[in-house]
Amino acid sequence: MKLEIKNLKKKFGSHRALKEIDLLIPKSQSIALIGPSGSGKSTLLRILAGLEYPSEGQILFDDTPLIFQEKALQAHRLKLGILFQSWNLFPHLTALENIVLPLIQVRGYSKDAAETYGLELLTRFAMQQNAHKKPSQLSGGQSQRVAIIRAIATKPQLLLFDEPTSALDPLMTAEVLDLIVDQKNEGHHLIIATHYLSFAKKICDWSVFMSEGKVIESNATQVLFENPRKEEVKIYLEKILKY
Repeated sequence: MKLEIKNLKKKFGSHRALKEIDLLIPKSQSIALIGPSGSGKSTLLRILAGLEYPSEGQILFDDTPLIFQEKALQAHRLKLGILFQSWNLFPHLTALENIVLPLIQVRGYSKDAAETYGLELLTRFAMQQNAHKKPSQLSGGQSQRVAIIRAIATKPQLLLFDEPTSALDPLMTAEVLDLIVDQKNEGHHLIIATHYLSFAKKICDWSVFMSEGKVIESNATQVLFENPRKEEVKIYLEKILKY
């Protein structure tokens, strides 16, 4: 996946969430968006997903422009699996129903076929015993696993993760990160906004450091982590990776 961003800006009222982002990422299977809170990572991820419109600028995936018109965006979203910080499971539906609904509504599965496939996925990720539980009956880690299963169920070309381990304890965090590694190993393309720098360093081919709505540095992950060019990036990495 090649990603190119030209003069991208995003305003919310008077607040400039993204400021003139220019970015060229060569063919990469997995991309990390890193940097302090409030740097614009989530906003950029939502624009890449076609869930927010940029104020200005252009995005190209594999040299094909992303057209910010609803019909084109609907086709773009069909290629994606998206996992938000808050999981966004439907609270009135069971774990299985949360997975089945997009298969029926988006992919045109019959109800029986969708339920069979949903149960296969839950079993694969050791969640079959929770198939008929609602989100309020699941732990945070279990809810996140259901959200990941729902995201991959439609067989997307690209998975977008926004802080996928926020609010999870260490054991649940490890389980969710293992799931994400599995997705990369199975050939999915990933873009991950994360504060887990050791994980980003291990799994991502390319990393983008953001701060205050701008891209400060972008490079192959090993190069950026081991020999950052910008002082701000160097100080941030030293502080976060110190312990």
